[in-house]
Amino acid sequence: MTAAAGPVFVLQEIPFSYRGSWFDFSPVVAEKTYMEDVHLVSHQTGMHPILRLIPTVGDARAETAVDAAPHRLTWSCDAGRIELAYEDPDTVRVRGQGLGLRLLAADAVLTPFGGPYFYQDPRDGAWVFTVYQTGRRYRVTLVAGRVAEQLGTEALGTAERGIVLPGGEGWEIAVEEYETARAPYRGGNGFEHVVAAARSEFETFRDAVAPWRGDRTPAAELAAYVLWSATVRPAGFVTRPAVLMSKHWMDKVWSWDHCFNAIALADGLPALAWDQYRLVFDHQDAAGALPDSITHSEILYNFVKPPIHGWALGHLDPSREHEPAEVYGLLERWTTFWLSHRRVPGHELAHYQHGNDSGWDNATTFDPERVVETADLAAFLILQMRRLAGLAGELGRSADAAHWTRAGDRMLDALLAELWTGERFVARGAHTGRTWSSSSLLDLMPIVLGEELPEAVRASLARGVERHLTAFGLATELPTSPHYRDDGYWRGPIWAPSTVLIEDGLRRAGYTELADEISTRFRALCEKSGFAENFDARSGAGLRDRAYTWTASAYLIFAAAHERREGRVTALSP
Repeated sequence: MTAAAGPVFVLQEIPFSYRGSWFDFSPVVAEKTYMEDVHLVSHQTGMHPILRLIPTVGDARAETAVDAAPHRLTWSCDAGRIELAYEDPDTVRVRGQGLGLRLLAADAVLTPFGGPYFYQDPRDGAWVFTVYQTGRRYRVTLVAGRVAEQLGTEALGTAERGIVLPGGEGWEIAVEEYETARAPYRGGNGFEHVVAAARSEFETFRDAVAPWRGDRTPAAELAAYVLWSATVRPAGFVTRPAVLMSKHWMDKVWSWDHCFNAIALADGLPALAWDQYRLVFDHQDAAGALPDSITHSEILYNFVKPPIHGWALGHLDPSREHEPAEVYGLLERWTTFWLSHRRVPGHELAHYQHGNDSGWDNATTFDPERVVETADLAAFLILQMRRLAGLAGELGRSADAAHWTRAGDRMLDALLAELWTGERFVARGAHTGRTWSSSSLLDLMPIVLGEELPEAVRASLARGVERHLTAFGLATELPTSPHYRDDGYWRGPIWAPSTVLIEDGLRRAGYTELADEISTRFRALCEKSGFAENFDARSGAGLRDRAYTWTASAYLIFAAAHERREGRVTALSP
């Protein structure tokens, strides 16, 4: 929803945060875990609820309405209001009038290996929670008013820890997250100045990312907020400013999700877009593989993700923010990983070791066997080799360009000769050599090759895609399949990445009307149900994590492209 002061949103679905911050304010404290109170939740070393914010009237909990907009979070009732705004990525200001506040440690238990320790700093009188789970400190400084009570200072074991701010009079505090020490908080700017500055920060980002927004794109401003608020500053293993998939429990960067965020940011914020694309390559291993996922304190290599990076690079302006030689080297190593380490000797086609490698974890394509040569993987690698050939040509490396052109041609020939039946693509067991088909949309993903496919193949794939199209978008499993589940992860729900990839392939294959319809339905779905991780293909309801950035990015990608096709945008770059 959009109001005059900017988009407003439901805190249970989208956390309140700020670009660069590693913490947010939300009642969501763990996967599918919703609390009564809003919490300060940190995403350093994982997702950890740190502080509970409990509005009060007298000694009782106040029943308040909670309103969230990009620049201000508000609790209100007849007795008064509490307002919260970010001063910078590490600091929030909170003020109250009429209402009191109990600011308490979320965890009541302190052990030698976990929990919060709470004390008052004798240097400046501020109160500090030092928390094992994050290894960080949370300092509370009184800016105005008084503290009625401090609870559990220096207590060990189980105790209620925190401060009580009285109702009936005005008060204000600052809350900071930091490592070991910093200068005492002095503030300086008034609260309304802090709010205005936060609003300006968001609006600058919004105007860069979605300058084309208007009445025809009612979800664009909120989509921009989802991306802005999920961005964190470099810290830990996150080597660049990074858009997490969410500041709920999906608080990682997975090695294909980031591509969609990069594309959505590319026109307005090319440097930030390049950071998204490049981040996973900062952790490319000696074999050339990219990690499965990255977060503040963890990098996982147990699976990989599909090689869509050549495809994605085709949607980024090659003249901005990166050196072609560097990109060529990174993409070459990633492609060579698949060709060297994921091909059965004597086979042209590469294989996944598990559905997780494909990004479609439990798709029915992987039911007969898990170690599988699939048509989507071949299609992505062909596109990647085409991109390498183009980059090599730009760099004057004619021999390399010819090598990648030939390699791509060979894989395309093998894809059509070995996995195309004349009617559909099949998967093949890497161990057994047996083939099978499924009712998964994944089997139709080779449409991403667009004009490279023979017309008969394109036509068959387009007809197959159309059978997956519900009133809300592309179901990942045929709704008529016995394996279809409304909330079956990749066995039914609508997902943003599959939608973007297939819409793009259909458009390049010449099926623009079908591509337009897919774009239209997905945009309407987001306008109805927000930016969930995925959606029920029958009802359109949002499922699982409700603040997923690749979904917001898909909306922005589709909306910008639609406005451009309609002639309402002459240039997307600032």
